[in-house]
Amino acid sequence: MDCRAVADHIVRWLDDYCATCGTKGFVVGISGGIDSALVSTLAAMTGRKTLCVTLPIHQAASQVSRAEEHVAWLKGRFPNVEADDVDLTDGYEKFIGSFPDKTKSQPTTELTYANTRSRLRMTALYFFAGIEGLLVVGTGNKIEDFDVGFFTKYGDGGVDISPIADLTKSEVWELAAYLGVPESIIKAKPTDGLFGDDRSDEDQIGASYPELEWAMELYESGEDVSSLTGRQKEVYDIFVRRHKANQHKMQPIPCCKVPAEIK
Repeated sequence: MDCRAVADHIVRWLDDYCATCGTKGFVVGISGGIDSALVSTLAAMTGRKTLCVTLPIHQAASQVSRAEEHVAWLKGRFPNVEADDVDLTDGYEKFIGSFPDKTKSQPTTELTYANTRSRLRMTALYFFAGIEGLLVVGTGNKIEDFDVGFFTKYGDGGVDISPIADLTKSEVWELAAYLGVPESIIKAKPTDGLFGDDRSDEDQIGASYPELEWAMELYESGEDVSSLTGRQKEVYDIFVRRHKANQHKMQPIPCCKVPAEIK
């Protein structure tokens, strides 16, 4: 990958889109992970106002410190970068506490709680966007958001623009390293940070991103996969299962069309 050309292309795309919309700049949620680090760097490179917001909810200390390190690094390089920190923990607890006890003992409770954290963060980012006249910039990459659907619907998936949607996770790492993103973030194991523990994306998905990228390429090639065995078959099946199950996240909202003759 030509990192310089790719970075320049994305920066121009961001700048052009912002100009077309007539907005002042961008707001990015900073998690301490590689995707938000890359996206915020690319947004800052436009020269437009880039507001980096950290939104911890029972966050692991390591994630908080990486987020703070990245924001400090960005502010040291780009005068157009501003930062805010909003601890949503109390708000999250009050929100969850407002529901009946019977809703807190269901089999899907843990995942529901995790998705609720993501949706609260989305709401906070749009609050800042509305106040400041900014665009909410998505941090989803190709493999996570657009092939296996590993994101929260109307949470981190609720954005105005998605600048790294065509980059695989491997390409995200490569481009982030080229742009000088702090080493601690590049080396950190990917995690959505939504469960209040140290579980990684691989722990949740059952496969690493390089494995998923291999499966994605094989799936898109249309090649015969009947001879796959062992770990390759396991990874391929994980990819296909998630790819199909999460189409409701990756496709436009279904809209019922009423025939004109019966309206």
